[in-house]
Amino acid sequence: MFRYIICFITILAFTSSIIAGTREESIPDNKYIEYGKKFNYIYKICGTYKDGKLFCASAVIIDRHWIITAAHVVNNARFCVVHQDDKANTVDEIIVHKNFNIDKFGSTDLALGYMEKPIDLNFYPSLYEENNEQGKICSIVGYGFTGNFKTGAIIGDDKKRAGTNMIQYIDRDLLICNASQPNDKDSTGLEFLIASGDSGGGLFIDGKLAGINSGVMAADRKADSSYGDESIHSRISSNIGWIKDNIKLKKTRRE
Repeated sequence: MFRYIICFITILAFTSSIIAGTREESIPDNKYIEYGKKFNYIYKICGTYKDGKLFCASAVIIDRHWIITAAHVVNNARFCVVHQDDKANTVDEIIVHKNFNIDKFGSTDLALGYMEKPIDLNFYPSLYEENNEQGKICSIVGYGFTGNFKTGAIIGDDKKRAGTNMIQYIDRDLLICNASQPNDKDSTGLEFLIASGDSGGGLFIDGKLAGINSGVMAADRKADSSYGDESIHSRISSNIGWIKDNIKLKKTRRE
């Protein structure tokens, strides 16, 4: 069992602008912004829940018609769109993972979204299918709160950011990362942790989508993505069958 307070990291749209991730304090913020621009298949996802509340988070475009995001972001959504700059698409169908349970942290926090109107990109990330993620260097991307590892996530400016980390361990179907000090042997040089609003964004290994941003664990009971906190990412490799089967089923029904 986890020894931490655990926090899902969707952001209600009325709380502030959405922004992205905490960083190592000695590295200029613009390096994280510039790195984030390389991931043009990471979009914002915003919408309305059935109770009328608004939300915003992140999503990964994996195909002309498909996105992957965190299930807790879109569970019970009445309407949502994905958008980046002047591009915006309605998500017409949401498929929440059959094992997701909002009251049981660690259940599979994955959802697929189908769009009738395609998003045409030059590149879509492949899915990471190997089960060797532990110890791998990864890139993490999203539109969440930002700050540094000392202050925690405190400010917002509606910019996408990305950084790097190492997958420290795997718990059930979760990939876990933490914030390394600059001189730590595990430091990746552009250290980054997810924060509120990064939910549904991607964790990538060798350019392939290996995880979906889900939440933050905090031993100090303050899940602000500061030193000591750990970020949680739903594992793609153990859910390849579910992803491919649902995409195939949708294609078959359309034909």
